[in-house]
Amino acid sequence: MQAQTPILEAKNLVKRYGRVTALDHCDFELYPGEILAVIGDNGAGKSTLIKAISGAVIPDEGQVYMDGNQIHFASPLDAREQGIETVYQQLAMSPALSIVDNMFMGRELLKPGIMGKFLRQLDRPAMEKFAREKLNELGLMTIQNIQQAVETLSGGQRQGVAVARAAAFGSKVIILDEPTAALGVKESRRVLELILEVKSRGIPIVLISHNMPHVFEVADRIHIHRLGKRLCVIRPDDYTMNDAVSFMTGAKEPPQQLAQAV
Repeated sequence: MQAQTPILEAKNLVKRYGRVTALDHCDFELYPGEILAVIGDNGAGKSTLIKAISGAVIPDEGQVYMDGNQIHFASPLDAREQGIETVYQQLAMSPALSIVDNMFMGRELLKPGIMGKFLRQLDRPAMEKFAREKLNELGLMTIQNIQQAVETLSGGQRQGVAVARAAAFGSKVIILDEPTAALGVKESRRVLELILEVKSRGIPIVLISHNMPHVFEVADRIHIHRLGKRLCVIRPDDYTMNDAVSFMTGAKEPPQQLAQAV
């Protein structure tokens, strides 16, 4: 059992879509400084869980807590204001816009004084400086021109920009949804290194992935989701990838004490 208070916690989350129960009294805990992988078969409800703790879905029942205090998210903007950043598989980036414009989308910096307050002029030098600093901090040195359009970047570079954006503004928690799904071996390796770099800065990460080798390489704990609820939580050092897949698919039940421990 963990002694510390979870930075993000959910209790008894329920979400129904008509006759379909996507979340069935689901629990969830993310502890400070850890990478928690969330795995589950298609239709298990893990995407609904992530949306519920990031403000994209409002649960029908249950509670969400941040640092031990109950919170209510009416939208993803509410979650962002609380320091939760989510990078979805689709990236939610505008290909025709530049890297810096994508990083600041929805939170652009205005010039100080009258020019910004009344004329709403953007402080582009400040935005460019900040974007460059954040990309450099995460080692994204291959991106030379932050004014280039995102559509000119490789898949790995786009994912890198999305992770850098999340790390720049996600002060409490970063949620990554299938960050390596559409990437090749080399680009996937770079994204995994980025994830570990973000963790080294003390920001806890929720990693949703179907890639078991990646999960077992970077995760501290693995939340296994099945039939709308958390089945168990395992540690990569204690179980094999085959064990995780067997638990996830129902081919094997987890030990009783493991299910009770969560």
